[in-house]
Amino acid sequence: MEIKEQLKKALEELRKEKERKFDQTLDLIVNLQKFDVKKNQLNFLITLPHKIKDKKIAGFLEVKNPNIDTITPEEFKKYSDKKKLKNLVDSYDFFIASAVLMPKIATTFGRFLGPAGKMPSPQMGILANANEKEISEIKNKINNVLKIKIKEASIKVPAGKQSMEDKELIENIMTIYNALLKEFPKNKENIKNIEIKFTMTKPQKLKIR
Repeated sequence: MEIKEQLKKALEELRKEKERKFDQTLDLIVNLQKFDVKKNQLNFLITLPHKIKDKKIAGFLEVKNPNIDTITPEEFKKYSDKKKLKNLVDSYDFFIASAVLMPKIATTFGRFLGPAGKMPSPQMGILANANEKEISEIKNKINNVLKIKIKEASIKVPAGKQSMEDKELIENIMTIYNALLKEFPKNKENIKNIEIKFTMTKPQKLKIR
């Protein structure tokens, strides 16, 4: 049975479970095999067809912007305090920045943003002109992005919310699955199996061969 059919059946089963008082997240778990995590340091971004949720985004910009939490150069000095800096990095999912400020940002925030994988990057967040249009476009782009960082032989990522339609959830899962296949050295051979679950349910297993 092909994966899409299995996903359809698995989602039907998951939806039979007891209703919860919140919008559960749909988790996709990909269990790996014949894959050396130490040798293959995979770290990349996937753009999903359907947004899961609005991400928390902050901007290092020259002037305050009403559409985004802004940190201006005048405020940089207060982040010389390690605790404040760590709190800032932990409070947001993504950071965007005006290109001209990047050297200063690297000096002031790099030691925390870098290891957290949140440094503004050319493909996701460095703006040549930090105008309304660019900021709005980059926010929309970031909201549809999923970060994948493989640290162990099992990858668990959010693929959607319970309130989304099955069709949207399947499209998101297939987008993640196909993107992963491209990154794995042995393609399908590196995947042992796939599981999907809502936050509070037991997982449904899918066979991939």
